[in-house]
Amino acid sequence: MAWVVKREGTRGTTYKGVYRDPDGIQRSVGTFPTRRAAERAANREEIKVRDGQWHDASLGQITFKTYVDTVWMPSRHIEASTKAGYQSYLNKQFFPIFGSKQMAKILPSDIQAWVTGAAADGLSGSSIRKYHMMLHSVFRRAVRDRIIVFNPCEETELPKVIAKRARTLTPDEYRRLIDAIPPAHRLIIQTAIETGLRWGELIALRPRHLDFGAGTLTVSETIVEVPLRAAPNGQRMIVKPYPKDNEARTMGLRPAFLDALTAHIRDHQLGRDDLLFATRDKTPISRNTFRTRVWFPAIKTAGIDFNVRIHDLRHAHASWLLAGGADLKSVMDRMGHTQIQTTQKYLHALPDADRRNLDAFTRIADPPS
Repeated sequence: MAWVVKREGTRGTTYKGVYRDPDGIQRSVGTFPTRRAAERAANREEIKVRDGQWHDASLGQITFKTYVDTVWMPSRHIEASTKAGYQSYLNKQFFPIFGSKQMAKILPSDIQAWVTGAAADGLSGSSIRKYHMMLHSVFRRAVRDRIIVFNPCEETELPKVIAKRARTLTPDEYRRLIDAIPPAHRLIIQTAIETGLRWGELIALRPRHLDFGAGTLTVSETIVEVPLRAAPNGQRMIVKPYPKDNEARTMGLRPAFLDALTAHIRDHQLGRDDLLFATRDKTPISRNTFRTRVWFPAIKTAGIDFNVRIHDLRHAHASWLLAGGADLKSVMDRMGHTQIQTTQKYLHALPDADRRNLDAFTRIADPPS
């Protein structure tokens, strides 16, 4: 129960309002000229304690960087690659601006100023939204921990994201590209277009993932590459016993492609647990090294006139399947998508999709007599 302490001093009589916080510690709400004012102030704080709404303002004095490093980041149950990405965002975008500021003193106007400044510096709208989402998560956790009483990231005015029209690699462009790839590396690119696997899934493939009798491939592992400074135990390549969607998937393979894999395993005398694609030292292939030494030169040689990433082979795989008449659900399962909306974006992705739409419309609107 709140109470009042009368105090006599050189300036006359004053009254201190007193209450106990949730831990039973005695707290003061300050001194007042009248008993009634002190009692009211103390009662207000006591009601907050009773209703679970009381907040210790001193907790908000912790700095943004200290809170992130000691509370928020350790509480995140995330993959090493995701953690490395978060750390990069923090070091580049947030620690320089908010790192030394007290959590309670970071206001919505500060967040808005960061957004405005980042946009002015040329950061894309999609990147700003991605970074803001992470920042929002930091302050949401701080509100839950009662470090602060509100999230300064709420209702931030974010820039619009203008969707860019995606360009899908056509079969003709792919044939030019594969011809430009050095023979020693063609099969990994062929595997990417034949299966739609992500890079980490590609470099984690082993002969034991193939069922030659059934003509299938099971995707059950992935290898994640992280910066050395963020690598646990100094290991840059981390093998995970599950793919990105956390669930193994099995897909059929075309006979000619399966024959190529069989020949590769035989010619390289690969054991059941060896990596299907590896460096000369039998270690996983680095994506950055492969892009620099193999992919980019091949793109230039093939005369591909738009920016094609290795990951775009996955997009091409899905687009070709759908353009060829495969149903959405089977493509979703083959790609390892968790939501069918992700698969739907590959519909009509090829350049001639609209022409085929018009041909279909013409067959109905102007049937042959």
